[in-house]
Amino acid sequence: MTVTVVARRLSALVRLEHTLFALPYAYVGAIFAVDGRPATSDLIWITVAMAGARSLAMALNRLIDAEIDARNPRTARRELPAGLLSRTQVLVFCAVSLAVFALAVSQLAPITRWLAPIPVIAFVVYPYLKRFTPLCHLWLGAVDGLAPVGAWVAITNTVDWQPFLLGGVVCFWIAGFDVIYATMDYEHDRQQGLHSIPADWGIATGLKVTRLFHALAVVFMVLAGIALDTGPIYYAGVAICAVLLAYENAIVKPDDLSRVNAAFFNVNAILAGIYLLAVIGDVAVR
Repeated sequence: MTVTVVARRLSALVRLEHTLFALPYAYVGAIFAVDGRPATSDLIWITVAMAGARSLAMALNRLIDAEIDARNPRTARRELPAGLLSRTQVLVFCAVSLAVFALAVSQLAPITRWLAPIPVIAFVVYPYLKRFTPLCHLWLGAVDGLAPVGAWVAITNTVDWQPFLLGGVVCFWIAGFDVIYATMDYEHDRQQGLHSIPADWGIATGLKVTRLFHALAVVFMVLAGIALDTGPIYYAGVAICAVLLAYENAIVKPDDLSRVNAAFFNVNAILAGIYLLAVIGDVAVR
């Protein structure tokens, strides 16, 4: 197996392109931290840290869940259960991703180095939660919600309360669409004794929970706007995000899950970009 093939399969393993979901929120935290344009070096190292952290999180998730994935027809063709990558190769990739994350953190504010173990521990814990609780979606959301908080801390060297409102945005946004995504494994999770909100509470109730989570995400957008003294451009962006979230919820129905992928991938990537653009526009006109 050539290095190119392994690299391509590792990229597919961690869905590197899906870093787009969380990266804009890290930039939001960085922009609000300085109320303007962060230093280019800080943005570069935050980007590297996010890439390393997310790659580590996804690789650990795939590694820990390899046996579960092998029993699920939807995931059986993933790289590990299909034998396209070995556990050793993925472990080495985890070590490299952790090293990249640590290198990036070492170039940011000193306090970041002390706080860096927190997300790493959270990455390890997350895959196990579906074995015990349907609230695993909220854990995932909270972990991703560290993106704007971490970026803020990485620039200011202080732990303030305002970025936790941005973290709330990400937490409920991610948790909501993770519930939607879990509907695809409803039957399998119930058969295997795995927990998710749809599997434990039913698909219809799960989609209602998603609506609640997404409504809370919009509430936290507004609260963050108030706390950070934003203007009309920001709130226009919030309004667009609210419409997109409403659309995402409207196209997925308990008796029609055919558009889950459209809701999960397309809408969410657009939403993250719009929120970032709203923040950039707001700060630019101050």
